[in-house]
Amino acid sequence: MTFTMPITTSTNDTKALLQALHLTHAAEALPAWLERAAHEELGYSEFLGGVLEEEVAARASGETERRLRQAGFPFAATIEQFDFRFRPELKRQVILRYLDPTFVQQAGALTLVGPPGLGKTMLAVCIATKLVQLGYTARFVTAQNLAGGLARAITPLGRQRILRPLLTCDVLILDELGYIPTEAGFGPALYEIIAGRYERRPTIITSNKSLTDWSIITQDISLAAAIIDRLMHHGQVFYLKGPSWRVKGHTTEETTPTEPAASA
Repeated sequence: MTFTMPITTSTNDTKALLQALHLTHAAEALPAWLERAAHEELGYSEFLGGVLEEEVAARASGETERRLRQAGFPFAATIEQFDFRFRPELKRQVILRYLDPTFVQQAGALTLVGPPGLGKTMLAVCIATKLVQLGYTARFVTAQNLAGGLARAITPLGRQRILRPLLTCDVLILDELGYIPTEAGFGPALYEIIAGRYERRPTIITSNKSLTDWSIITQDISLAAAIIDRLMHHGQVFYLKGPSWRVKGHTTEETTPTEPAASA
Protein backbone atom coordinates (compact mmCIF):
# COMPACT_ATOMS: atom_id res chain seq x y z
CA MET A 1 0.00 0.00 0.00
CA THR A 2 1.36 3.43 -0.99
CA PHE A 3 0.92 6.39 1.34
CA THR A 4 0.76 9.78 -0.32
CA MET A 5 2.13 12.97 1.15
CA PRO A 6 -0.70 15.20 2.43
CA ILE A 7 -0.58 18.95 1.99
CA THR A 8 0.81 20.46 5.18
CA THR A 9 0.29 23.88 6.68
CA SER A 10 3.39 23.69 8.91
CA THR A 11 5.99 24.28 6.23
CA ASN A 12 7.78 26.94 8.29
CA ASP A 13 8.04 24.61 11.28
CA THR A 14 9.46 21.83 9.10
CA LYS A 15 11.94 24.23 7.50
CA ALA A 16 13.03 25.35 10.95
CA LEU A 17 13.67 21.73 11.95
CA LEU A 18 15.75 21.12 8.82
CA GLN A 19 17.75 24.28 9.46
CA ALA A 20 18.31 23.23 13.07
CA LEU A 21 19.82 20.03 11.68
CA HIS A 22 21.99 22.17 9.36
CA LEU A 23 20.12 20.84 6.32
CA THR A 24 19.83 24.33 4.87
CA HIS A 25 19.64 23.26 1.23
CA ALA A 26 16.90 20.75 2.03
CA ALA A 27 15.03 23.50 3.88
CA GLU A 28 15.21 25.75 0.82
CA ALA A 29 13.97 22.95 -1.43
CA LEU A 30 11.14 21.90 0.91
CA PRO A 31 8.32 24.16 -0.41
CA ALA A 32 8.84 23.01 -3.99
CA TRP A 33 8.88 19.38 -2.93
CA LEU A 34 5.74 19.77 -0.83
CA GLU A 35 3.96 21.24 -3.83
CA ARG A 36 5.25 18.46 -6.06
CA ALA A 37 4.20 15.83 -3.51
CA ALA A 38 0.66 17.20 -3.44
CA HIS A 39 0.32 17.30 -7.21
CA GLU A 40 2.05 14.00 -8.01
CA GLU A 41 0.88 12.07 -4.93
CA LEU A 42 4.42 11.11 -3.97
CA GLY A 43 4.98 8.45 -1.34
CA TYR A 44 6.69 9.41 1.94
CA SER A 45 9.91 7.64 0.95
CA GLU A 46 10.07 9.30 -2.47
CA PHE A 47 9.37 12.72 -0.97
CA LEU A 48 11.98 12.39 1.77
CA GLY A 49 14.53 10.97 -0.65
CA GLY A 50 14.02 13.86 -3.04
CA VAL A 51 14.45 16.49 -0.34
CA LEU A 52 17.60 14.83 1.01
CA GLU A 53 19.03 14.42 -2.50
CA GLU A 54 18.79 18.20 -2.86
CA GLU A 55 20.93 18.55 0.27
CA VAL A 56 23.50 16.00 -0.88
CA ALA A 57 23.79 17.54 -4.36
CA ALA A 58 24.20 21.06 -2.99
CA ARG A 59 26.83 19.96 -0.48
CA ALA A 60 28.77 18.09 -3.18
CA SER A 61 28.69 21.17 -5.39
CA GLY A 62 29.87 23.33 -2.51
CA GLU A 63 32.73 20.94 -1.75
CA THR A 64 33.80 20.99 -5.39
CA GLU A 65 33.82 24.80 -5.40
CA ARG A 66 35.88 24.81 -2.21
CA ARG A 67 38.45 22.44 -3.71
CA LEU A 68 38.62 24.52 -6.89
CA ARG A 69 39.35 27.67 -4.86
CA GLN A 70 41.90 25.81 -2.79
CA ALA A 71 43.66 24.57 -5.95
CA GLY A 72 44.56 28.12 -6.98
CA PHE A 73 44.10 27.63 -10.72
CA PRO A 74 44.93 30.85 -12.61
CA PHE A 75 41.70 30.56 -14.62
CA ALA A 76 38.70 28.29 -15.04
CA ALA A 77 38.88 25.75 -17.87
CA THR A 78 37.30 22.43 -18.73
CA ILE A 79 38.38 19.79 -21.20
CA GLU A 80 35.35 20.62 -23.36
CA GLN A 81 36.93 24.03 -24.01
CA PHE A 82 40.24 22.59 -25.22
CA ASP A 83 40.45 22.60 -29.02
CA PHE A 84 42.29 19.41 -29.98
CA ARG A 85 42.04 20.39 -33.65
CA PHE A 86 44.50 23.18 -32.93
CA ARG A 87 46.93 20.72 -31.32
CA PRO A 88 46.83 17.65 -33.60
CA GLU A 89 49.95 16.23 -31.94
CA LEU A 90 47.78 15.59 -28.88
CA LYS A 91 45.44 12.66 -29.39
CA ARG A 92 42.14 13.33 -27.65
CA GLN A 93 41.60 9.71 -26.60
CA VAL A 94 45.07 9.56 -25.07
CA ILE A 95 44.64 12.79 -23.09
CA LEU A 96 41.21 11.71 -21.84
CA ARG A 97 42.92 8.91 -19.91
CA TYR A 98 44.36 11.52 -17.58
CA LEU A 99 40.86 12.67 -16.61
CA ASP A 100 40.15 9.28 -15.09
CA PRO A 101 40.61 8.32 -11.40
CA THR A 102 43.13 5.75 -12.62
CA PHE A 103 45.63 8.58 -13.20
CA VAL A 104 45.41 9.42 -9.50
CA GLN A 105 45.33 5.83 -8.30
CA GLN A 106 48.42 4.92 -10.34
CA ALA A 107 50.27 8.08 -9.25
CA GLY A 108 51.21 8.86 -12.82
CA ALA A 109 53.05 11.84 -14.24
CA LEU A 110 52.38 14.05 -17.24
CA THR A 111 54.92 16.49 -18.66
CA LEU A 112 53.96 19.01 -21.35
CA VAL A 113 56.90 20.63 -23.15
CA GLY A 114 56.89 23.40 -25.72
CA PRO A 115 57.22 27.13 -26.35
CA PRO A 116 54.83 29.61 -24.69
CA GLY A 117 51.31 29.96 -26.02
CA LEU A 118 50.63 26.36 -27.04
CA GLY A 119 48.01 25.61 -24.40
CA LYS A 120 50.16 23.64 -21.95
CA THR A 121 48.84 25.42 -18.88
CA MET A 122 45.25 25.30 -20.10
CA LEU A 123 45.43 21.56 -20.72
CA ALA A 124 46.97 20.97 -17.29
CA VAL A 125 44.20 23.01 -15.63
CA CYS A 126 41.53 21.18 -17.67
CA ILE A 127 42.81 17.80 -16.46
CA ALA A 128 43.17 18.87 -12.83
CA THR A 129 39.74 20.54 -12.86
CA LYS A 130 38.09 17.29 -13.94
CA LEU A 131 39.89 15.39 -11.18
CA VAL A 132 38.76 17.99 -8.63
CA GLN A 133 35.20 17.48 -9.84
CA LEU A 134 35.69 13.77 -9.19
CA GLY A 135 36.51 14.53 -5.56
CA TYR A 136 40.30 14.93 -5.51
CA THR A 137 42.32 17.86 -4.18
CA ALA A 138 44.73 19.80 -6.35
CA ARG A 139 47.34 22.55 -6.16
CA PHE A 140 48.65 24.86 -8.88
CA VAL A 141 51.98 26.63 -8.53
CA THR A 142 54.33 28.26 -11.00
CA ALA A 143 58.02 27.49 -10.75
CA GLN A 144 58.66 31.21 -10.29
CA ASN A 145 56.30 31.51 -7.30
CA LEU A 146 57.68 28.33 -5.79
CA ALA A 147 61.25 29.58 -6.13
CA GLY A 148 60.28 32.96 -4.67
CA GLY A 149 58.55 31.36 -1.70
CA LEU A 150 61.51 29.12 -0.99
CA ALA A 151 63.88 32.09 -1.18
CA ARG A 152 61.83 33.90 1.46
CA ALA A 153 61.64 30.86 3.74
CA ILE A 154 64.54 31.47 6.11
CA THR A 155 63.89 28.50 8.39
CA PRO A 156 63.40 24.76 7.73
CA LEU A 157 59.88 25.08 9.16
CA GLY A 158 59.06 27.85 6.71
CA ARG A 159 60.38 25.74 3.87
CA GLN A 160 58.22 22.78 4.90
CA ARG A 161 55.14 25.00 5.08
CA ILE A 162 55.66 25.75 1.41
CA LEU A 163 56.42 22.19 0.33
CA ARG A 164 53.90 20.27 2.47
CA PRO A 165 50.75 21.26 0.52
CA LEU A 166 52.54 20.39 -2.73
CA LEU A 167 53.53 16.99 -1.39
CA THR A 168 50.17 16.04 0.08
CA CYS A 169 47.62 17.24 -2.50
CA ASP A 170 46.12 14.55 -4.73
CA VAL A 171 47.13 16.32 -7.97
CA LEU A 172 49.93 18.85 -8.41
CA ILE A 173 50.48 21.20 -11.35
CA LEU A 174 53.96 22.71 -11.51
CA ASP A 175 53.73 25.33 -14.23
CA GLU A 176 56.30 27.18 -16.34
CA LEU A 177 59.31 25.15 -15.24
CA GLY A 178 62.42 26.64 -16.81
CA TYR A 179 60.95 29.95 -17.95
CA ILE A 180 62.93 32.01 -15.44
CA PRO A 181 66.37 31.24 -13.95
CA THR A 182 66.18 29.89 -10.42
CA GLU A 183 68.45 29.95 -7.40
CA ALA A 184 70.72 27.06 -6.47
CA GLY A 185 68.32 25.82 -3.78
CA PHE A 186 65.49 25.29 -6.25
CA GLY A 187 66.88 22.05 -7.70
CA PRO A 188 66.93 20.16 -4.39
CA ALA A 189 63.42 21.42 -3.56
CA LEU A 190 62.15 20.27 -6.95
CA TYR A 191 63.69 16.86 -6.37
CA GLU A 192 62.10 16.69 -2.92
CA ILE A 193 58.67 17.37 -4.43
CA ILE A 194 59.00 14.88 -7.28
CA ALA A 195 60.59 12.18 -5.12
CA GLY A 196 58.02 12.74 -2.38
CA ARG A 197 55.12 12.32 -4.81
CA TYR A 198 56.72 9.47 -6.77
CA GLU A 199 54.48 6.38 -6.72
CA ARG A 200 52.18 8.18 -4.26
CA ARG A 201 50.41 11.02 -6.09
CA PRO A 202 50.27 12.27 -9.70
CA THR A 203 52.14 15.32 -10.95
CA ILE A 204 51.62 17.48 -14.04
CA ILE A 205 54.48 19.69 -15.22
CA THR A 206 54.61 22.27 -17.99
CA SER A 207 57.95 23.49 -19.29
CA ASN A 208 59.45 25.38 -22.20
CA LYS A 209 62.64 23.33 -21.98
CA SER A 210 63.27 19.86 -23.33
CA LEU A 211 64.09 17.26 -20.69
CA THR A 212 67.68 17.22 -21.91
CA ASP A 213 67.98 20.83 -20.76
CA TRP A 214 66.56 20.40 -17.29
CA SER A 215 70.04 20.34 -15.79
CA ILE A 216 70.02 24.10 -16.47
CA ILE A 217 66.99 24.40 -14.19
CA THR A 218 68.37 22.25 -11.38
CA GLN A 219 71.98 23.40 -11.89
CA ASP A 220 72.98 19.78 -11.38
CA ILE A 221 73.05 17.05 -14.04
CA SER A 222 72.62 14.18 -11.57
CA LEU A 223 69.71 15.91 -9.86
CA ALA A 224 67.98 16.52 -13.18
CA ALA A 225 68.48 12.88 -14.17
CA ALA A 226 66.99 11.66 -10.87
CA ILE A 227 63.93 13.90 -11.32
CA ILE A 228 63.35 12.84 -14.94
CA ASP A 229 63.81 9.17 -14.06
CA ARG A 230 60.98 9.35 -11.53
CA LEU A 231 58.69 11.31 -13.82
CA MET A 232 59.22 8.91 -16.71
CA HIS A 233 58.81 5.69 -14.72
CA HIS A 234 55.02 6.04 -14.54
CA GLY A 235 54.64 9.02 -16.82
CA GLN A 236 54.60 10.38 -20.32
CA VAL A 237 55.98 13.45 -22.07
CA PHE A 238 54.19 15.35 -24.83
CA TYR A 239 56.08 17.84 -26.97
CA LEU A 240 53.75 20.53 -28.26
CA LYS A 241 54.45 22.49 -31.40
CA GLY A 242 52.81 24.84 -33.85
CA PRO A 243 51.44 28.39 -33.70
CA SER A 244 50.61 30.13 -30.47
CA TRP A 245 47.17 29.46 -29.00
CA ARG A 246 46.87 33.19 -28.28
CA VAL A 247 46.83 34.13 -31.98
CA LYS A 248 44.38 31.37 -32.86
CA GLY A 249 41.82 32.64 -35.32
CA HIS A 250 43.78 35.77 -36.25
CA THR A 251 44.93 36.41 -39.79
CA THR A 252 48.46 37.46 -40.68
CA GLU A 253 47.23 40.99 -41.25
CA GLU A 254 45.63 41.09 -37.81
CA THR A 255 48.80 40.00 -36.04
CA THR A 256 51.20 42.22 -38.01
CA PRO A 257 51.69 45.69 -36.55
CA THR A 258 50.80 48.42 -39.03
CA GLU A 259 52.24 51.91 -39.28
CA PRO A 260 49.81 54.52 -37.98
CA ALA A 261 48.27 56.74 -40.58
CA ALA A 262 49.73 60.20 -40.88
CA SER A 263 47.61 62.95 -39.41
CA ALA A 264 46.33 65.67 -41.63
